[in-house]
Amino acid sequence: MDEILVQIKNLKMYFPVTSGIFLQRKMAEIKAVDEVSLDIIRGETLGLVGESGCGKTTLGKSILQLYRPTSGEVLFEGNDLCRMPNKQLRPLRQKLQVIFQDPHESLDPRFTAADVIGEPMRIHGVPKGRARRERIEELLDVVGLASYMANRYPHEFSGGQRQRLGIARALALNPSFIVCDEPISALDVSIQAQIINLLGDLQEKFHITYLFISHDLSVVRHISNRVAVMYLGKLVEVADRDELYKAPLHPYTQALLSAVPIPDPAVEAQRSVIVLKGEVPSPLNPPPGCVFHPRCYKVFGPCATVVPMLTEVSSGHHVACHLYSRASPSN
Repeated sequence: MDEILVQIKNLKMYFPVTSGIFLQRKMAEIKAVDEVSLDIIRGETLGLVGESGCGKTTLGKSILQLYRPTSGEVLFEGNDLCRMPNKQLRPLRQKLQVIFQDPHESLDPRFTAADVIGEPMRIHGVPKGRARRERIEELLDVVGLASYMANRYPHEFSGGQRQRLGIARALALNPSFIVCDEPISALDVSIQAQIINLLGDLQEKFHITYLFISHDLSVVRHISNRVAVMYLGKLVEVADRDELYKAPLHPYTQALLSAVPIPDPAVEAQRSVIVLKGEVPSPLNPPPGCVFHPRCYKVFGPCATVVPMLTEVSSGHHVACHLYSRASPSN
């Protein structure tokens, strides 16, 4: 049986909207992540996809406790990270790391490459002295950078090299779980393939588990074992990569996949593209019932009033849609 490394249960991340300068009053809440439950298997790459603003990055940061969730549980190796005080949580952070989207903004311009990679080691106190310098040189080599680059500053690297530097920093403490927050979206297409291949090699070499956040469905199909689809703070479908791309069930997933271009003019000309109407609703005031129903082309009776539950409709394939679970209770 596959071992669950990270288990997320009913996770919510709401951001308060306040009014007033001195005496701030909470007027409303932005429901960035709303009742998300998800298992991440040790050693896999779980792709997380959805439109911009759907809550992908917020979910990743909430798992890592960079945002402290409003409610819910995040179990990592059996430990509930949400209930841990910072002092208890700190040793576990060695095993939980992140690769940020923008390699330029995520690196301190005052730090050399050695400082960037060495900072996590300095904070946690391992290793020290000569062993730390050797570890830095080893990590530079692992990500495809030369050891003589250790004294360079971030502005002296190209975009792809800066992302390699960010990857080396994430590897510094030998983590078992890394959130990859759109790690290639800021890079040239020619460099994207190199970074994807590097992440795959590192996973095989160090047995790392990835949560790979992206809006590029083609990249997600290449790198992921399973795929989770998110819309307006909620998961709408989770399935094995091949099954999801071959037979998507949720209307939103079907629309996303129909928009992916096919590199064959004959096939591209014959297929139909599903065009969604309207704009994504605001997470400040999400629609009742199924959050996708105002844009759904298959909407019917209960969609506007009843929240569909994420239900397993076949082995490993979960979908939150009344077409497959008409008995979903209201929330």
